[in-house]
Amino acid sequence: MGLGMQIAYLGFTGSGAIEREAGIELLRLADVASDVVDCKLTIKASPDMDGRTVFDAQLVLLTRAAGPLTAQCSTETDASAAMHHAFDDAIRLLSHRRPPGAI
Repeated sequence: MGLGMQIAYLGFTGSGAIEREAGIELLRLADVASDVVDCKLTIKASPDMDGRTVFDAQLVLLTRAAGPLTAQCSTETDASAAMHHAFDDAIRLLSHRRPPGAI
């Protein structure tokens, strides 16, 4: 059984395009996510100081060994770019941690 993901959209309605891109990002994550048991992506739309819509994307991964790992929140004017950067940070976090059981 593969790694699943829950997506929460706050302040806007999600789209099929965003969900497809999230699925592609999840495949990238799966390469380094051997002990990840749950993945939660939150994308929030809100106005910036100039009134333009910006998107905050944050990823929380639940691992067997280390418990929850939270990727750095990414803010961009494009939801896909924010999501991509959140997954980049999650991959960096997973790649640079010690393997489960290592001393």
